[in-house]
Amino acid sequence: MKFPVPHTLEQIASIIQSEYIGDSGFQVLGMNEIHVVEAGDIVFVDHPKYYDKALQSKATTILINKNVACPEGKGLLISDDPFRDFNKLTNYFKPFQKANKNIAVTAKIGKNTVIQPNTFVGNNVIIGDNCTIHANVSIYDNCIIGNNVTIHSGTVLGSDAFYYKNRPEGFDKLLSGGRVVIEDNVDIGALCTLDKGVTGDTRVKKGTKIDNQVHIGHDTVIGEKCLIASQTGIAGCVVIEDEVTLWGQVGVTSAITIGEKAVVLAQTGISKSIEGHKTYFGSPVEEAREKLKQLAYIKQIPKILNKIQQK
Repeated sequence: MKFPVPHTLEQIASIIQSEYIGDSGFQVLGMNEIHVVEAGDIVFVDHPKYYDKALQSKATTILINKNVACPEGKGLLISDDPFRDFNKLTNYFKPFQKANKNIAVTAKIGKNTVIQPNTFVGNNVIIGDNCTIHANVSIYDNCIIGNNVTIHSGTVLGSDAFYYKNRPEGFDKLLSGGRVVIEDNVDIGALCTLDKGVTGDTRVKKGTKIDNQVHIGHDTVIGEKCLIASQTGIAGCVVIEDEVTLWGQVGVTSAITIGEKAVVLAQTGISKSIEGHKTYFGSPVEEAREKLKQLAYIKQIPKILNKIQQK
């Protein structure tokens, strides 16, 4: 997430009321999670396990809960609670905006696009040409939709990321300031949910087709010409490369990659990254032929036990 205008390290420290280490005029351009940071970004870290990763990342400002040596060419924000202060920054730069109409006055809608009754289109949404948005769709603020997109009833674009910190008093939510971006020629079925990125984009690339009742988590990127069947659940920060097929009720864990042209059969549980150009099945996931052989062997166990007992 980039800020509307660059800020200095001192200005950011003032917003969250923290100490800082580095040049007071050090330029800060935005904020992002560790997997999508760029030069100019703030990243937060609040666990010793990840200190080095954050300090050595592309981020040039690190919001951290320990006073450490400042890496050359970077700035530090010293906070007793980086999670809380990252939320402060999200709320400062991307505050919640109350809606006053079903279709916000700041929304931009292209030529020949049809929006059916009872659909909500939030602030700063952009919808391209020749789209069909069916009844009772909710498109939250800042979503971007390309040309020739169809979205069926009951689908929600831009719901919050499922991202919490467990505190003694309960779960503390990480605020979401990102977007959902839908590219050209995408179809999305009924009753789907696509969570917006925490600071970046959840993206569905051109030509992909999504069936009914599919969930896509925050910051996930789905490639071109993918097919995703009903009741599939995809966690956050997943990368699905081009022309992947996920059949019904596939479950995908967070922060993995599914390779180009992979085919995943129904009811498979994907708990690790998998290579492209192969067919997969089962939980835990394996290549389909190997998994089916194992199931065939398992069916032989009763016969083998009977033979042993008869001896």
